[in-house]
Amino acid sequence: MYIGRVVGTVVATIKHEAFYARKLLIVDRLNLEGEPDGHYDIAVDVVQAGVGDKVMVIDEGNGARQVVRLDPAPVRAVIVGVVDDVELPSEE
Repeated sequence: MYIGRVVGTVVATIKHEAFYARKLLIVDRLNLEGEPDGHYDIAVDVVQAGVGDKVMVIDEGNGARQVVRLDPAPVRAVIVGVVDDVELPSEE
């Protein structure tokens, strides 16, 4: 699981049936400072996230399939929450 920022959407006119009526979003992974770390996923959205939202992503296939209730399915990453705030303990 990781925290990321939604940076775009994916539109596909021909797709696997597991993706019908499901929104696909491009999510940049964020490091502990809240900056993109250079990795991204295309994730299935189950929480109505949008571009610019900070989100929580499950990026493990079996857990993702359980969330979308499809098995087998070609799903690896699922957005499972919209993050309001992140607090890390200070290093003092």
